[in-house]
Amino acid sequence: MRAGIIGMGRYLPEKVLTNQDLEKIVDTSDEWIRTRTGIEERRIAADDVNTSDMAFIAAQKAIENAGITPEDIDLILVATVTPDSPFPSVSCRIQERLGAKKAAAMDVSAACAGFMYGIVTGKQFIESGVYKHVLVVGVEKLSKITDWSDRNTAVLFGDAAGAAILGPVSGERGILSFELGADGTGGKHLYQDEYIIMNGREVFKFAVRQMGESCINVLEKAGLKKEDVDFLIPHQANIRIMEASRQRLELPEEKMSKTVNKYGNTSAASIPISLIEELEAGKIKDDDLIVMVGFGGGLTWGAIAIRWGK
Repeated sequence: MRAGIIGMGRYLPEKVLTNQDLEKIVDTSDEWIRTRTGIEERRIAADDVNTSDMAFIAAQKAIENAGITPEDIDLILVATVTPDSPFPSVSCRIQERLGAKKAAAMDVSAACAGFMYGIVTGKQFIESGVYKHVLVVGVEKLSKITDWSDRNTAVLFGDAAGAAILGPVSGERGILSFELGADGTGGKHLYQDEYIIMNGREVFKFAVRQMGESCINVLEKAGLKKEDVDFLIPHQANIRIMEASRQRLELPEEKMSKTVNKYGNTSAASIPISLIEELEAGKIKDDDLIVMVGFGGGLTWGAIAIRWGK
């Protein structure tokens, strides 16, 4: 039995913050942001919308998309670094609201790699036969920990939620291989004090190297080659980092998801919301080989090779 993704859902706040809007509040320009990051706009959650509110809506959609009920869920994993409060966890909050009475619940803190960590954790429970359905949510309200006077970070981040239901899948489909990693010595380059603090140059160098290496590593673990990859879903942090991963896999541009221009860096939410976007656009089909790869504060990273479909 192999675990795979059998349903997905997302939530994107209505408010759009454009580069032109940012020009009015911080010393930057649309051209500077676009050329260095690829970002044109991002979504910002309303003040009265909490992280758990976004997670709940995305989770509801994923449950419906999977064709199951909340009581079918055995475990809820929420990847976030912006919970409503230290406890109760976001996972416990949405467990109550969903009515997932049988589910255990915990949050996962691996920053932008959190969704990868959540998926790999859920995989173990399903493939060991302990649980049948695991809900994994990547959600962030980064606007509440962004220093809007710091032009190096204010232009990067947005708010969103993406959710996936993991369950047993048929045939050769499902998660074929994965890699998780961490390098705590790099934590000084990307961390939260009151707000997000980042040494952009050092994080960039780390991400370009690690994203590419992780993509190759998961293919090798699955006994696959670059030419077997049908689509790449990279963490949407910076277009130049994403391009480095695409080039490492020797993929054409149309085979890489690019949503960073519309949503910015949404941390743990970026991979699931991008995956949904490509599914809705018809770019990913059953039996396609997908590589998902991300990196984040910690420093952490994770990659997954998955054969799409139920």
